[in-house]
Amino acid sequence: MYSDKVKDHFQNPRNVGEIPNADGIGEVGNQKCGDIMKMYLKIENDVIVDCKFKTYGCGAAIATSSMATELVKGKTIQQALQLTNKAVMEALDGLPPVKVHCSVLAEEAIKAALADYYKKIGREIDFEVPGSCDACCHSH
Repeated sequence: MYSDKVKDHFQNPRNVGEIPNADGIGEVGNQKCGDIMKMYLKIENDVIVDCKFKTYGCGAAIATSSMATELVKGKTIQQALQLTNKAVMEALDGLPPVKVHCSVLAEEAIKAALADYYKKIGREIDFEVPGSCDACCHSH
């Protein structure tokens, strides 16, 4: 059911925790579906130099959070904004259909943290900021 990469990122998640004085913090999720992700970003010269997460949820939610942090760390803001849930799923060698919403949350958590960063520095947010996961939570 789960790929070896999903199992590995669940059992040995990368970048778990908080970043004190993070430049951007994004929290997405919905208690109805049980998955809540909080992403912390440290940004220097428009590059994400550190990314950590705290996730309350299933194994797939933890694995997608872990993989998302790995995919954006060291990338520019513009590169991070291009991250899609599909890219997260592909990096994990796939997810069961019922768990696709976890990868959507990972993408949205990164974007929510970037939106927070933009607000803090007074930059206009020129990308879609995620709302809640209500849409995905009603799909299963």
